[in-house]
Amino acid sequence: MAYLLALDQGTSSSRSILFDLQGNIVAIAQQEFPQYYPQSGWVEHDANEIRQTQLATLRDVIRKAGISPAQIRAAGITNQRETTVVWSRKTGQPICKAIVWQDRRGETLCRQLREQGLQALIQEKTGLPLDAYFSASKLRWILDNVPNAQKQAEKGELAFGTVDSWLLWQLGKGKRHVTDISNASRTMLFNIRTGQWDTELLDLFGIPASLLPEVLPSVANYGVLDESVVGHPITIGGVAGDQQSALFGQACFKAGMAKNTYGTGCFALLHSGGQFRVSENGLLTTRAAQAQGKAEYVLEGSVFIGGAVVQWLRDGLGIISKSSDVQPLANSVKDTGGVFFVPAFTGLGAPYWNADARGTLTGLNRATTAAHIARAAVESIAYQSAALLEAMSRDAFAADGVVLQELRVDGGACVNDSLMQFQADLLGIPVVRPQITETTALGAAYLAGLQAGVWADTTELNELWHEERRFEPGISVDQARELMDQWDKAVRQTVAP
Repeated sequence: MAYLLALDQGTSSSRSILFDLQGNIVAIAQQEFPQYYPQSGWVEHDANEIRQTQLATLRDVIRKAGISPAQIRAAGITNQRETTVVWSRKTGQPICKAIVWQDRRGETLCRQLREQGLQALIQEKTGLPLDAYFSASKLRWILDNVPNAQKQAEKGELAFGTVDSWLLWQLGKGKRHVTDISNASRTMLFNIRTGQWDTELLDLFGIPASLLPEVLPSVANYGVLDESVVGHPITIGGVAGDQQSALFGQACFKAGMAKNTYGTGCFALLHSGGQFRVSENGLLTTRAAQAQGKAEYVLEGSVFIGGAVVQWLRDGLGIISKSSDVQPLANSVKDTGGVFFVPAFTGLGAPYWNADARGTLTGLNRATTAAHIARAAVESIAYQSAALLEAMSRDAFAADGVVLQELRVDGGACVNDSLMQFQADLLGIPVVRPQITETTALGAAYLAGLQAGVWADTTELNELWHEERRFEPGISVDQARELMDQWDKAVRQTVAP
């Protein structure tokens, strides 16, 4: 028997998942690690704790499966994106804690650049809005605030990378300083049109080019998991950022195919083909995970508060004692009784992009119960996702007539049948849940398998993807439009001055 290994390095935990060559899960190992919040708006990780937990799960998953490391054909890495690590090339040690994608300390620099009118230039090159979310301003902060960091960088003594680069350096004992195209496209330093680090952007942020990793396709030889790690060398054949990896794991290889991940927030990605286009609807344009060949692009948008709204019902309002109680409570009423819940606890993301919006409950009356509020909270996840996917469809159709025909779903909340049915109703297209919902790790395994020759191309991967359930729209287009109009009215109340 032969296997593929996926290292899935996330924001709160590191996981390793072993797959067989049919894409079935054989074993999973997971370890959480600490988050650090040194002051308001700052979020950090210890890069060594990331390394340690990832290595521990790697060894644990092999032990759980009861296999020899020699049976692993190849390994793939998928990772939290934008999180920024800088380390010494000589010692391999980080020069400070990693700055996490959620961290906002780079906003001051981004605001200055926006005031200089540089937003359009950056978005035309990178597909990204000028925002502290991405790696460039985080890296600039490290060079400005860690003693001697700028001087060391200029001497070529330091290496910068997102978490994939850090793990590749550590797993390979410092032999390769590399990243893949999907992670590079989230740094705000990479020109996704040319597929190169952009010298104008490097000059703009004052980043020495010697800091940067080599950029490879997502399917490539990334070196070897050193023999000292598990007693046998394992080729690392695929790397992708988590959301692009999930799109790949959902077998969304062609323009018009889309996935939505229902987690704490929701991440929707639409494969938009080979044409670069800046979004007219507040979305990101980024590079897809892919092998060699013509550039492939993705439209991406995020819902800030998805499943987190259920946590608020539990911890904030106290109307449920555990998260799994929400659906029975919501299903105990036939509808929301006119209640709409816009959970803009931290502002609204795409397609609204209003950082000042705050959560609202509208349509309350004396007959409103906890069940109506619970149902409105669950439905808010579908409403926000529908608004996001409608914006994506407008962008994609304007670009080259790409039409969204179905939505493939994953993430913890996708097991909620009522939510998935309501999502199909609002979108007017089928919502399809796969048999294997660990699509982020599966995407990394697919990428590694392609490099190892397990599969010849994505056509063979299509045959491995199997649906578990398909939710067809159950209401008319006019009914769905009326519901979305009511939602839009609730959102307008949320953002009203």
